[in-house]
Amino acid sequence: MANDAEPYKLYHYNPSFNAAVAFIALFALTTLLHVIQMLKSRSWYFIPFVIGGIFESLGYTGRAINSKESPKWKTGPYIMQSLLLLLAPAFFAATIYMILGRIITLTGGESRSVIKVTWLTKIFVSGDVLSFLTQSGGGAILSRAKTSSRQKLGSWIITAGLGIQVFFFGLFILCAVVFHQRMANHPSRRSKTLDVPWRGLLWILYVDSGLIMIRSVFRIVEYIQGNDGALLKRELYLYIFDAGLMFLAMLILNNWHPSLVLSAGEGDHSLQVVEISRTKEDFASHRIQHGRSDRRHHHSRSSRVNSAR
Repeated sequence: MANDAEPYKLYHYNPSFNAAVAFIALFALTTLLHVIQMLKSRSWYFIPFVIGGIFESLGYTGRAINSKESPKWKTGPYIMQSLLLLLAPAFFAATIYMILGRIITLTGGESRSVIKVTWLTKIFVSGDVLSFLTQSGGGAILSRAKTSSRQKLGSWIITAGLGIQVFFFGLFILCAVVFHQRMANHPSRRSKTLDVPWRGLLWILYVDSGLIMIRSVFRIVEYIQGNDGALLKRELYLYIFDAGLMFLAMLILNNWHPSLVLSAGEGDHSLQVVEISRTKEDFASHRIQHGRSDRRHHHSRSSRVNSAR
């Protein structure tokens, strides 16, 4: 067992340059596509998602730099890859939380939501921020660890942050499933008129949420096992359960971008508002004309009575 005086080893293997460069390119491409999609659709709730993609690309850049320094790795690139890869999914989660809130508003299903829409995004994003800050603190300690005791402290703080993330993500998935079930049993009036596949978008959220959840659980197990654990000794696990899953999560939302549902639905809603407004205007105009007609009829009748007298 390692003692307090034993230095903390940054890597238990020589990081692969080719694997790092491959994922730099993959994350850069999917992030660039997300930027284009966000700007075209004006879906600003994707800003955190884009930041997460940038973090992923920069994180693997750090690993690529370290791969050329084995075995005397510099701490700068190591801190860069350690923190950015750890924190990127928190930004993905923030966007996913906001998408659910928009689906609930779009369908007029506020009464079917476990948590009020005005609070839903605030609660989950706040949990995300708490998880982010906790992981950041633990990551900062871990990346500067000089002894096993400091390494263990950083690992446990990161584990706590990941636990917070998993808790809020689990609660989020539960809220989404309950909303989905209630809408299936008692659809809102608004949802019946929508001509967009909002239910399909919910399933996309489930898939992306599941990918992030699996990755977070992997990271928890990794840090619980500690510096001598099997997961930290083989780089392949990182690329399967972190890089691969997070790239897939980004790619899925490239192919099924939420703006295709939310923007179209909002346009449909705007059209309905215009139609309702026109109906109200027509009704008001009809009442005014009817009132004028009544007054003319009353005036004509009064004139005939006066003439008879």
